[in-house]
Amino acid sequence: MQFIDQASIIVKAARGGNGCVSFRREKYVPKGGPNGGDGGNGGNVILRADQHMNTLLDFRYRKHYAAEHGSHGQGSNKTGRSGADEVLKVPCGTIVRDGQTGEVLADLVEHGQAVTVARGGKGGRGNAQFATSTMQAPRHAEPGQPGESLTVELELKLLADVGLVGFPNAGKSTLISKISAARPKIADYPFTTLVPSLGIVRAREYENFVVADLPGLIEGAHEGKGLGIQFLRHIERTRVLVFMVECTSQNIVADYRVLLDELRSFSPQVSQKKSILVVTKLDLADEKLRSKLKKLRHPGKTGTFFISSVTGEGVPELVDAMWSAVDKDRSRDGRRKTG
Repeated sequence: MQFIDQASIIVKAARGGNGCVSFRREKYVPKGGPNGGDGGNGGNVILRADQHMNTLLDFRYRKHYAAEHGSHGQGSNKTGRSGADEVLKVPCGTIVRDGQTGEVLADLVEHGQAVTVARGGKGGRGNAQFATSTMQAPRHAEPGQPGESLTVELELKLLADVGLVGFPNAGKSTLISKISAARPKIADYPFTTLVPSLGIVRAREYENFVVADLPGLIEGAHEGKGLGIQFLRHIERTRVLVFMVECTSQNIVADYRVLLDELRSFSPQVSQKKSILVVTKLDLADEKLRSKLKKLRHPGKTGTFFISSVTGEGVPELVDAMWSAVDKDRSRDGRRKTG
């Protein structure tokens, strides 16, 4: 399935029904009073977060959405039926903006969370509503009011506990395929991963967390180079960042700093997140390189892990470290655990 994380749609709430002009006409009451009913309200356009959706693909092919108009009022004081709302399902993590002003209308994070982006028009009053002691037979009613219409910009930011960050072909996809049921495309050339991939990792019985495999970054990604700029937004919601660098790199610390600088240039807040440095592809390292790697220390305050996703070396310890960092962050902010 194609991954789409941005979309622009036009929504139109419905017009309310017209009020009715009517008078009672009974056998022995030839000139009864007014009994025109009110029109029904127009339907709203509502966006609702749905945990079963993970892309905005549907909105790429259909741009216009409209709710149902309210029905007109009828005689015998019958109020018209209100129009049905148009409810659009979006993935959890969708930010909703006014397309004209850029104002954030909602940040739909939780399943079932909803926002009304366009309100339907109110139904017009029937002539029965206008009867007074001095005007006992009003011959006018109100028309229904029009509904709101606007362009809405949708932006999806994936909800993941851990974000895998690294240069192309650093082993991110191989790792997530080993520790979860996710099956991203894996090949021995750069930019194999073209879209983000989510995997659920079981840490222990009844406990798990979500890992996001993001397309590889290159130096200058925050300026639009490579593919990274399209997906940097997805790491903004992660709790923990895992920086992955190949063990065969000429300078592991320098590569780590380049990645960190790209995140810092994109969002200073992102670079302040809890992070873990992972040196990958340990199966390619000879004894001399392994001895050199043992002297490496994470430039930050967290630990360094050496892994081979091919042989499994170091992977269980890394998963434990991921879970420990995620669990501490969840405990601190009180957010609901993923499960």
